[in-house]
Amino acid sequence: MTQRSISHADFTIERTYEAEPDRVFDAWADPAKKARWFAGPSEVGNERAFDFRVGGHERAVGTLPDGTTFTFDADYRNIVANERIVYEYSMTMNGEPISVSVAAIEFRPVGGSPNRTRLVVTEHGAYFEGLDNAGNREQGTRELLEALGRELEREAAVA
Repeated sequence: MTQRSISHADFTIERTYEAEPDRVFDAWADPAKKARWFAGPSEVGNERAFDFRVGGHERAVGTLPDGTTFTFDADYRNIVANERIVYEYSMTMNGEPISVSVAAIEFRPVGGSPNRTRLVVTEHGAYFEGLDNAGNREQGTRELLEALGRELEREAAVA
């Protein structure tokens, strides 16, 4: 009999970006922009589907150079333009389920400045069979938010 396990954890990460809330929100909502930052740098052969609306679905599949394939499948549950995105998502590794999570992304103007955004990411996760854990997921999310920052800087430089 296969030994089964599940662990649960939450985390919250906050970042401030030198960009208006609508620009930061758009980096999550626009498929071309999101594709530039929402992936690991070592992934190859990515598959993507993106339907950004309440009830819509997003899918991203990437294979690492070592042959490990990860799949991200998300369903959007609540979207308020320039304010929040809430979605549920599952992840697999080589076809095996490794987690199911609920993520809330909040976009907040900083103080009286219309040109700065405080992004708050809160995730509630269930991790299966020790194949993933909250520490790995939090680190991966931090890396994605760094990539988002680079994308916002790149976009501002070409504007």
